[in-house]
Amino acid sequence: MLTTLLIFGMQLILMPIVTLRTILLVKNETKKASAIGVLEAVINVLSLGIVFSDMSRIINIAAYALGFGCGLYIGGLVERKLAIGYVTYQVSLLDKNYELIDTLRKEGFGVTIFETEGISARRSRLEVLAKRTREKELLAIINEIAPKAFVVSYETRTFKGGYLTKVMKKNEKLNTNEKTVQRHN
Repeated sequence: MLTTLLIFGMQLILMPIVTLRTILLVKNETKKASAIGVLEAVINVLSLGIVFSDMSRIINIAAYALGFGCGLYIGGLVERKLAIGYVTYQVSLLDKNYELIDTLRKEGFGVTIFETEGISARRSRLEVLAKRTREKELLAIINEIAPKAFVVSYETRTFKGGYLTKVMKKNEKLNTNEKTVQRHN
């Protein structure tokens, strides 16, 4: 029974690691993904080795499969909690909503405004770039100020230049300076 629990536990650990490695790979963090991949391979070989050593023990196969499924679920929870990367929202509005634009910019979101043409009239579209950790905050602002807006999101893999890049570089310098001050104290 201990072997069965070991297999299940290894899968509970393995699958969140696989999820994290996959996310890092998609985000172009290949060095980090490679390092995590080594740990993934070790756990995978060990757990499969135990299962394959006695294929007549169906309970070990079931523990592997159940641990795999539960581990994937946990991996999804971990991914949502970490919220690595950026997201872009396209917000379609009937009219240019200056209150929404000003609020989003004041809160530090990157906002670009487009004039578009809908089926029956001209519309405004905002393109809003945000860290995934701030996605709920962004949606709350949109829902509060422009509840009838049509909103579409997509994952942003890379970007260069613009307002957010300047802000991030400024914050990076501030964080580096704070760490230097803390080390000297």
